[in-house]
Amino acid sequence: MKSSNDEFQLKGVAAAPGIATGYAFILDKQEFLISPRSIMEEEVLIEIARFEEALQKARQEIVDIQQKVSEKIQAQQARIFDAHLMVLEDRALIDDVVKRIKEEKLAAEYVFSEVIKKYAKVFSQIEDSYLKERVSDINDVGRRVLKNLVNEDKLHEFDGLDEEMILVSHDLSPSDTASMYNKKVLAFVTDIGGKTSHTAIMAKSLGVPAVVGLKDATLKIHNQDFIIVDGRKGLVFVNPTEETKEFYQGAKSRIIEFQGQYESIKDLPAETKDGVTVELHANVELPQEVPTLKKYGASGIGLYRTEYFYMNRVDLPSEEEQYTAYKKVAEGVGSNEVTIRTLDLGGDKFISSLQIPKDMYSYLGWRAIRFCLARPDIFKTQLRAILRASAHGNIRMMYPMITGVQELREANKILDDVKAELREQNIAFNEDMPVGVMIEVPSAAVVSDLLAKEADFFSIGTNDLIQYTLAIDRVNEQTAELYQPEHPAVLRFINMTVEAARKANIDVSLCGEIAGDPILTVLLIGLGFEKLSMSAGSILHIKNLIRNINYEDAHQLVQHVLKLSTGVEVEAYSRRKLKELAPGFIVDN
Repeated sequence: MKSSNDEFQLKGVAAAPGIATGYAFILDKQEFLISPRSIMEEEVLIEIARFEEALQKARQEIVDIQQKVSEKIQAQQARIFDAHLMVLEDRALIDDVVKRIKEEKLAAEYVFSEVIKKYAKVFSQIEDSYLKERVSDINDVGRRVLKNLVNEDKLHEFDGLDEEMILVSHDLSPSDTASMYNKKVLAFVTDIGGKTSHTAIMAKSLGVPAVVGLKDATLKIHNQDFIIVDGRKGLVFVNPTEETKEFYQGAKSRIIEFQGQYESIKDLPAETKDGVTVELHANVELPQEVPTLKKYGASGIGLYRTEYFYMNRVDLPSEEEQYTAYKKVAEGVGSNEVTIRTLDLGGDKFISSLQIPKDMYSYLGWRAIRFCLARPDIFKTQLRAILRASAHGNIRMMYPMITGVQELREANKILDDVKAELREQNIAFNEDMPVGVMIEVPSAAVVSDLLAKEADFFSIGTNDLIQYTLAIDRVNEQTAELYQPEHPAVLRFINMTVEAARKANIDVSLCGEIAGDPILTVLLIGLGFEKLSMSAGSILHIKNLIRNINYEDAHQLVQHVLKLSTGVEVEAYSRRKLKELAPGFIVDN
């Protein structure tokens, strides 16, 4: 029989390159990891009083949030918090906790966590869909009360951990990863996800390896297991042997040595051997990333994702907060270009302060520009902030998930209204700030010739374009292998958009994760892109590639590839040709 200390290997999706070794930390959002603590008889009343005080504080916090939501958004949205208050006023739950404190002589936080878990389990097993959905309310309330009891937000999260860790989770939401920037996370390992899931994007942004789509990693890996994460091959080794450790230590050393060679090209242009220059920009998730862009040789920010400014907070960001943040980002890159994407709520990105049911803004639901057009109050606040910041840097702005000309016109009408307000108030902004469109749904690509007449520029967002074109969920591990950036339909949509932009004489760039893939980058160069945006950590690798190829060779390659029938054929042919075109280049770093 296999010992729990024997080495075993898990295979998933290679989401972010690199190798990491360290101890696993299991992040389980459904569990409250509170250790039992015994109390003396004379402490029973004290613990009950602590519990009641924590309940009262939680009630007041929720009432305050409810009031803010009612004032700033809608009373209807604020009523969602009624369910939270009902949990806090449930006499059966309260009496159960008090009784167990008295009988078991255990601290209030442990008893409460156990009772909450019991209630959540009961509700999760109920057939009624409405009652089953109340599990999230119970868990949210549970965390709030426990936070008050222990005076810290360290219930199951890693906030209080100072040591290095490899984070293992079923999934990681954008709000989770937004709070990780300054943590000592060595790598990400998740049960679900694909190459362009949020975990993959954030891992590349942080410069750490990630393996996703492992299906049951959280069941097979335990807290404090020593593991090795190979983000190049999508492998995770649990309890590795000394031989495996030595092999990967050598591999890590070789990677570090290889990356050190990039230092010599950091300040050189990304220019092909036959003189075509390509601007390499960075995709930015958080303002904290901006100071690090210089070391990667980024020549601008091709995608600034603003939705992370809205996460992990109980209210919406004010105009002043947003203006200050956008201004700081623009000033942080000097005269270089910053492309700000307006709020892209939905899909896997949720704003807790709005308390909107997740099924309302699924990938095909009420999201991105659809949400902004329906909520002009929120949209206008952001537009005012972006316009004001445009007076302090080289800013341009783009709308996400535009499906056709009508949405572009509606968004621009709101933008024009905001500009008129600012002029009337004598508030400075760049009157000529370019306003563009993200091409990330098939309909936008098909009518790109029409959009090009009314947009200042295009930015092709391939993460979503591939997902919508191939009708797959990019965070579902079951469909991860169907996610084919090389699919002929995807390449044709990209080519169609580039041609439309060229005919209209407007700028076109690409800001998807494929820009950081060497094989696909050669195709993008051949298609005529002169501006690519990617995770900052990929820039030097791609710059090295560009400096080792000829544009004409890449162009000829694309002409052949566009005639191929399958993504598999495209990938195989392109990989083989890349080795011929750049013989000294290592494709997988």
